[in-house]
Amino acid sequence: MKKKNVFLSILLLAVIGLGLVLNSRYHVFKGHTLSDAPKREILYYRNPMNPQVTSSVPMKDSMGMDYVPVYKDEAAPQGEGIYISPQKEQLIGVKKEKIVKRKLTHQILTVGKVAYDPDLYVAQEEYLQAAKMANAVKDSVLVSVSEQSTSLLQAAEKKLLLLGMSKAEIDELAGRAKAQENLYLPGDSDSAWVYITIYEYELGLIKDGMPVEIGAVAFPGEVFLGKVVAITPVLDAMTRSARVRAEVEDPQHRLKPEMFVNVKINVSLGKRLAVPEEAVINTGKRTLVVTTDEQGNFSSRDVQLGQKAEGFYEVLDGLSDGQTVVTSGNFLIDSESRLQSAISGSEHKHGQ
Repeated sequence: MKKKNVFLSILLLAVIGLGLVLNSRYHVFKGHTLSDAPKREILYYRNPMNPQVTSSVPMKDSMGMDYVPVYKDEAAPQGEGIYISPQKEQLIGVKKEKIVKRKLTHQILTVGKVAYDPDLYVAQEEYLQAAKMANAVKDSVLVSVSEQSTSLLQAAEKKLLLLGMSKAEIDELAGRAKAQENLYLPGDSDSAWVYITIYEYELGLIKDGMPVEIGAVAFPGEVFLGKVVAITPVLDAMTRSARVRAEVEDPQHRLKPEMFVNVKINVSLGKRLAVPEEAVINTGKRTLVVTTDEQGNFSSRDVQLGQKAEGFYEVLDGLSDGQTVVTSGNFLIDSESRLQSAISGSEHKHGQ
């Protein structure tokens, strides 16, 4: 009898416990049902390692990782781009930086060689001879002789210009009346000519008189200082580069003709709006930067950039002073933004 009562008591407790469990599925404190609690609508599921891969149903990737749900309330209710919560920002490692105007210096690193240019030396000699002849016959009664000598002098001058001499240098050559022997042999001059290769995309930065620093393998650690004196007017069609000539101080005559050198030219760009290079996404067809506002809305913007300088890019168009850009996590945000735009577009077409 006692065993029967104990069994009935245990059974009763089990029924009561089961009733409480079942009741908890439908009720919460103060009599509200769980169905009254707000539900977050899932738009889709995203591959955690490849945000562009999505699924309409829960699944796992090839590594066994669960696809991450993307909720409707994570999208920005207004404005461009997408909304990302502070927790999610921390999860994907978002870093931001305000862009401002700053002094930028672009550094050109290239190569060159000490001039060995007998052709230019011969051209200088031809010019001096033509100048001497033109001066000798300028008062000739034979007009044709005077005109011919003047024509020869003009042709010789054009040849020097094509070989990279400036008009000022040609005038100096005429005043000196002596060709520069250091073009093919070390001479008595305390300077040497160095031909520098400047590629087309940086050619617009080079100006006459710009300081240069030269380093030679033969003299490690030493720097030879000089300045740009002329820019060849014709571009090399094969290498897309121009030959820039610098006059370099060499009082000890250590720089020998045809010696290869390394060249550094610092170009001041002035104070420009600049964006960190980490913020730039180059797709090959577009150049993008992800920006954000104080409400946590993120959007990708097309930008036009100028020269790269000291870890920054000069901003030509697409951004303004004081905007905040994303420097880390921007690839994931851009992928998410393009993905949601594509989904929104497909939903809009479906609704039509």
